[in-house]
Amino acid sequence: MAGSDDARPDPEALLRHAVQEGRGRLKIFLGAAPGVGKTYEMLSEGIARKRDGVDVVIGVVETHGRVETDALTRGQEIMPRRGVPYKGRTLYEMDLDAILARRPRLVLVDELAHTNAPGGRHPKRYQDVEELLAAGIDVYSTVNIQHVESLNDVVASFTRVRVRETVPDRILEVAEIEVVDIPPDELIERLKAGKVYLPQEATHALGHFFSKSNLSALRELALRRAAQAVDAQMLDHVRALGLGGTWAGSERIVVAINELPGADLMVRAAKRVADGLRAPWTAVFIETPRAAGFTPAEHQRIAAAMTLATQLGAAVASVPAANVIEGIKVFLAEARATQLILGKSRRSRWFELRHGSVVDRLVRETPGVTVHVMPLADLSPAPPRDGAPRRADPGSATGYIAAALMVAAVTGIASALLRVLDLGNVGMLYLLPVMAAASLYGLRTGLFAGIASSLAYNFVFLPPVGTFSISNPENVISVVVLLGVAFVTSQLAARVRGQADLAAASARSNAILAGFLREIGSVNDPQTAGEMICADVRRLFDVQVVLMAPVDSRALAMQATTDPQYRVDIMDMAAATWAFDHGVPAGKGSGTLTASEWLFHPLKAGGRSLAVLGIARDSAREPIRADQLPLLTALIDQAALVLERLRLETDMRDMDAVRTRDKLRAALLSSVSHDLRTPLTAVIAAADALDHGATPALIATIKTEAARLNRFVANLLDMARIEAGALNLNIEAIDLSDAVTSASHDARRALEGHRLRLNVPPDLPLVRADPQLLHHCLLNLLDNAGRYGDPGSEIVIEGRHLYGEIRLAVLDHGPGLPFGQEAKVFETFRRLEGSDRAVGGTGLGLAIVKAFAEAMGLSVQAGNRPHGTGAAFTLVFPSDLIVRDVAPESVT
Repeated sequence: MAGSDDARPDPEALLRHAVQEGRGRLKIFLGAAPGVGKTYEMLSEGIARKRDGVDVVIGVVETHGRVETDALTRGQEIMPRRGVPYKGRTLYEMDLDAILARRPRLVLVDELAHTNAPGGRHPKRYQDVEELLAAGIDVYSTVNIQHVESLNDVVASFTRVRVRETVPDRILEVAEIEVVDIPPDELIERLKAGKVYLPQEATHALGHFFSKSNLSALRELALRRAAQAVDAQMLDHVRALGLGGTWAGSERIVVAINELPGADLMVRAAKRVADGLRAPWTAVFIETPRAAGFTPAEHQRIAAAMTLATQLGAAVASVPAANVIEGIKVFLAEARATQLILGKSRRSRWFELRHGSVVDRLVRETPGVTVHVMPLADLSPAPPRDGAPRRADPGSATGYIAAALMVAAVTGIASALLRVLDLGNVGMLYLLPVMAAASLYGLRTGLFAGIASSLAYNFVFLPPVGTFSISNPENVISVVVLLGVAFVTSQLAARVRGQADLAAASARSNAILAGFLREIGSVNDPQTAGEMICADVRRLFDVQVVLMAPVDSRALAMQATTDPQYRVDIMDMAAATWAFDHGVPAGKGSGTLTASEWLFHPLKAGGRSLAVLGIARDSAREPIRADQLPLLTALIDQAALVLERLRLETDMRDMDAVRTRDKLRAALLSSVSHDLRTPLTAVIAAADALDHGATPALIATIKTEAARLNRFVANLLDMARIEAGALNLNIEAIDLSDAVTSASHDARRALEGHRLRLNVPPDLPLVRADPQLLHHCLLNLLDNAGRYGDPGSEIVIEGRHLYGEIRLAVLDHGPGLPFGQEAKVFETFRRLEGSDRAVGGTGLGLAIVKAFAEAMGLSVQAGNRPHGTGAAFTLVFPSDLIVRDVAPESVT
């Protein structure tokens, strides 16, 4: 984390800026309500840009019969709309493809939250706009504040109107926003004058949505949302440039929590300030080396303050630092905070002379930050608190013994070197055990080593030797200097050790998060993910864990637990339900339903709760310590993101299934007019002709058309078998010459008007395949060749034994396949329509060929003929499916 004096560009901000390069720019005209003049302002600015020489077109605009707005569209280039049939009538939507082909510099798109008619490429107009931006086209658009996704429920709470068309907040986050604003009284006058709605509609609107109180609240929401967007974009810009400073586009509040009584008062004060300013706020605890000596009551105090901040809607953070002042300064710089709230307890003069005043230094050293100081309880450092004295680090017996041994070892070495060293250099040797003891065992052990070194130096080396008296006054100075250097060295070594411990703790937290993400990120099953979450939380925090998720609408049920024997009682279920419904912790250690033995944390993503994580200890202790809360919060956030990803994957699979069913329905309806109606018409006509005497030609027609119908129905049934995974293979040795001859005979109707040439050598080895599935593959390939081959052209089936493989190809003379689209022809419902003729079919045939071939272990390839025009479809039999040492004639 970089401080303000070491500002560096933020890599993530730079990456976001790089992503925007080459994309179009979006400007949104944001209004509080209909009728404020968003469309008029958008058109006016677009016309002004056109006067400046910018290529501007109107993609879509809704004037709603307003004369002034309609007048602005006259003389402007308006892209024709695309007609979409819908429930017996035609709806007209923006023609996205026409705009992309026209490629203007700027396009005006009204009503960003509009829902497109079914059948378009995108269900929402804002998705059309995203495609225009991706193509490098600038867009001006309009939206009302009630259509912003995150504010939809807020607006509905006081207007009693919930709009169904919304725009994601991410759209506003990348857009330039211009608020189109008029006072509520003026908008009401416009409404009464019939400039917004028809008179009868205006009367109804005035009594409901367009009341003055509603309009005032909507106006404030629009202005604040625009300010938030500007502030977020400004922060992203200065982070990308690595600029220091506060750069306050809006207020950002930080409250510094400590272990003293009254931390909860600071949290509540910060909440009041944040509510008054409508600003985001964060509760931060600076974790210094002295935190290791906190009493259980002090740890509990910090945990309670952190939990309270979470319940009141704050973000929480724990920052390791060498001291409180540096930690707060670094966090303020990173968060770009504008206001700081901290507490000040009454200290003695002697205490402030020794340690200084945190508040005074922060006021001096954080320019641009407003500092709020709350007086806390009168606490002196000497008396014990809550009946438990502060635990100082007395050092361990092992450390003292090791220090004494190191001093003794240095004394022995110095005695051996005394002939070549003077007394001054001997004294320097004693700094070695001091630094080693302080680094390895802490400050007190280092001080013990310093005193022991001074005494040993005096007793062994300073005359009179063997006593602690000093005859030469100069040697007194040597002992004092040695003791002072030992003290300072111990302090520095202990400080370095403390910083190293903090860095190690931070590295451990980062490693835990990285390991957790790496382990759980690849999971694709919610049940497995839940079990892994519970196991990791138990391992890291030594607590019992349950994970509960909703089943059957809102009812919570156990999804995973560290002990299958656990059962939650009524009070625990009430706490879990409260945490899930309200999105805040509940249970033991929180401020709600504290009678529960469990503390439940909600797992939230996308603005809603997905599950709740319950933690408890077997002892009477609180479920989680204050220093563990930030890590637990980070793990919960990451676990929520994983569960959200799994939910979205499930939704996407469901949507894919729905889309597939929709395509199948559309394909069936399309096929009724061609693949069913055409042979049925021929059969009916032939049957009518039978009344006047049957002829061989009529009977042949009935047979061939009935066979065509049978093949079509067989394709549908085959696709259903593929989708259901119900293919049963009957693998046996097959002679390809016989298989090709049989398929050619059954496909003769599809090949009418074409010449068929078989070029399959009779000496090809036998292959292992399912005869029925191979027959279907060849029938569909021949049917495809008959559809797309030029009339009267030749269709060739050829077999080759090359490079250990057998390749069976169907070649036609036709338009061939578009370059780069060869693999797509095997997609379900993909239809290769000829450029000069209409071709029927459902687009199932080639998809069935691919599925059947892969089921048998074959591969199928599509491409164009190397010589001449036309397509080539090849079934490839790998070497492991070729029967060795068996002649085709031996198979009956």
